[in-house]
Amino acid sequence: MPELPEVEVVRAGLEPAVTGARVASITVFDERSLRRHDGPSEDFVQRLTDAAFVGASRRGKYMWLPIVDSAEALVVHLGMSGQVLLRDRFTDDRLTRIRLELVHPSHGDLRLNFVDQRIFGSMALDSLVATPDVASERVPTQVSHIARDPLDPHFDDALFLRRLVARRTGIKRALLDQSLVSGIGNIYADEALWAAQVHYDQPTDRMSRARATRLLAEVRAVLIKALAEGGTSFDAQYVNVNGASGYFSHSLNAYGQQGKPCPRCGRPIVREQFMNRGSHFCRFCQRVR
Repeated sequence: MPELPEVEVVRAGLEPAVTGARVASITVFDERSLRRHDGPSEDFVQRLTDAAFVGASRRGKYMWLPIVDSAEALVVHLGMSGQVLLRDRFTDDRLTRIRLELVHPSHGDLRLNFVDQRIFGSMALDSLVATPDVASERVPTQVSHIARDPLDPHFDDALFLRRLVARRTGIKRALLDQSLVSGIGNIYADEALWAAQVHYDQPTDRMSRARATRLLAEVRAVLIKALAEGGTSFDAQYVNVNGASGYFSHSLNAYGQQGKPCPRCGRPIVREQFMNRGSHFCRFCQRVR
């Protein structure tokens, strides 16, 4: 599943193309990709046609395109395999579920294809509501329950550290809890925990403030590095808006490295079952304390 770096790469690629663009027409090829839209496909098409976008925003793994002079936004969730691809008006993509024909004042005619192999992603029109901590900021109602991510300029480190200790759970479960902190999926949780030398099942209430602070710093460092490298691509399911893959997979120290030597101590990285997925770590460097 795309995580924060992958979604941010897509958002940044979309922003210059959609800002000021008007939706000339919409084609819904598969209504399952509108599962999060409150209404039929005809409602989606009618309300979005002729709308213009202000820009592109993100929180955690959600993206949205606010609409000019409106309290609504087009919300995009990539799910497991969703892609948002910018094309010219004559280029089609296999497995396109929703197509937006755009007219941009500078770039001319563009085609935005929402491609999704497994159809877990979606598009939806949603109302914007104010955030409780920043009065001038508005987010879609579908996103309002999602916590800020560590790269958000309004992320409150002290509040996060207090809430982390109060969780009384395993540290990786806490990192994957979107109501506590958003944007950290399985890959980047494993990488940050390896970098901070913290076991994935370390109880949060037994972590010192210094160790928790270091872990937060490593989470940020991993996310920033992944962003710089265009995200993590293991196959063709994650690509940016131009169809290019990220290459952070070459920088992984723990995730998917089971059986290989730990880059820090040389002992083998192991994989254990965790929440219907796997946790990758070094038994020597990352011990429960």
